Amino acid sequence: MARTSARGLALAALRSWRTKKQFADAIISQALAKAPLSSADRAFALELFYGVLRNLTLLNFWIRELRPARVDVDLRDVLRLGLYQLFIIGTAEHAAVNETVELVPKRQRAIVNAILRSAVRERKTLGDQANAQPLEIRTSHPKFLIERWQRQFGVEATGRLCEWNDQPPPIYARINQLKIDPQTFLERYRDARPVPSFSNFVELPSPSAALAAGDCYVQDPSTAIACDLLAPQPGEKVLDACGAPGGKTSYVAELMQDRGMILACDRDPERLRLLGENLTRLGVQIAKDVRQDWTETSIAPEILSAIPFDRILIDAPCGNTGVMRRRVDVRWRLKPNDFARMQARQIEIVRAIAPLLKKDGVLVYSTCSLECEENEEVVRDLIDSMSILRLEEEKSALPFRDNFDGAYAAKMRRIA
Repeated sequence: MARTSARGLALAALRSWRTKKQFADAIISQALAKAPLSSADRAFALELFYGVLRNLTLLNFWIRELRPARVDVDLRDVLRLGLYQLFIIGTAEHAAVNETVELVPKRQRAIVNAILRSAVRERKTLGDQANAQPLEIRTSHPKFLIERWQRQFGVEATGRLCEWNDQPPPIYARINQLKIDPQTFLERYRDARPVPSFSNFVELPSPSAALAAGDCYVQDPSTAIACDLLAPQPGEKVLDACGAPGGKTSYVAELMQDRGMILACDRDPERLRLLGENLTRLGVQIAKDVRQDWTETSIAPEILSAIPFDRILIDAPCGNTGVMRRRVDVRWRLKPNDFARMQARQIEIVRAIAPLLKKDGVLVYSTCSLECEENEEVVRDLIDSMSILRLEEEKSALPFRDNFDGAYAAKMRRIA
C-alpha cells in the first residue's frame, strides 16, 4: 500500500485474502493489530474490506461494464474498493476517486482515474443494469448456493436470505449472569439495548468495556438454542465436545450456576488457549479445557475418567451458511460437495461421542448451518443407525424468518 491509511490497509488485506489461504477475519485482525490508525479509520478499513468481499460479484460486473478488456488482478482490487465507495456506501465522489487513485503506482493512476470517473458519469445506467441481473450477481452469492436455497426455502425467502447476508451484522452480547444481572448490566452500559424474547441478550454497539470486565460474551441470540435444549442442571457432568471459543461453554456453566463439572474440548491448541482465556475472563470455575480430536480413536484420559456424562453438547463443525453475514468469506470458500463431506464428518463425530452418555442422558447436536445435509439428515442417520438414541426435539433459527443468525439443534436421549 502507498501509505498507512484505511483504504491502503483494506487494499493490502484484500490482496492477502486473494493470495493466501487465510480466513478474512484473521487477515484483517492481523493487519489492524499492526496499523497506527484512529478508531474511525479502523472502522472504515473494516467496512471497506468486508464490504468488498460481500459484493465481489456485483463489483466485478461493474468493472466488466466499464472496461471489457482484461484488468490486472491487482488493479481489479483497487477498482473494487473505488466502486464500493461510490456505489454501495456513497462516499463523496472526490474522496472516493482521488484517494483510491493514490493507492496505485503513478503509471496506473490515469487508468484508475478514468474508470472511476466514468463510473460516476454512468452511475444511473450501471445501477439499472445491475438491478436487471440475476440474484447471484445482484447479491454476490455463488449460483449453486442460490439454487439449493431456492429448492429448500423458495425464491422469495432466498432473496431475503441473500440480502440479509449482505448487511453488516449488529453486535449482540449475552449478559454473563455469573457476574452481573441484566438490570445492573443495562444501568452500567448505557448503550446496551435489550433484545426482545431474549432477556439475557443485548445489542451492544461498543462492547469493549463489558467484555474486558467479563460482564458479557459477544454472540448471536440464536446460539442459545442449543444450550437451552441441553438444559444442564447444577451438579451435573457435562461434555462440551466442540467447545472453543467458549460462548456455549460459558452459557452452559451459567445455566448450571457454576456447580458441577464441564469438560470443554477442541483439537486445535490455539483455539483451546482462547477457550481457556474466555472462560477465565467470564469467571467460569467448573469448566476444564481438554485437547481432543474426535476423528481419532484415542480419547483423552480426562474424558475417560469422567464418563458417563449426564449431558453432552456437540456443536459440530459445519459449512457456516447460517452465519454468512458474520463470516463474510464463507460464501467464496464453499463448494457444492462440501455439505456431503461435512455430513460424513459430523456423523463420525457424534458416533464417537454418543457412547460416553449415561442412560437417560441428553445429547444435543447443533450447527450454525442452514443445510438439511448437515442438520436433519445427520440426525435421521444417527437415529436410524444408533438404537441407543431417541430424538425428542428439534429447533432452528432462520435469518429471513427470525431476524437472527441461522442455527439448528436437535435434542436426543440415550435409551439403552
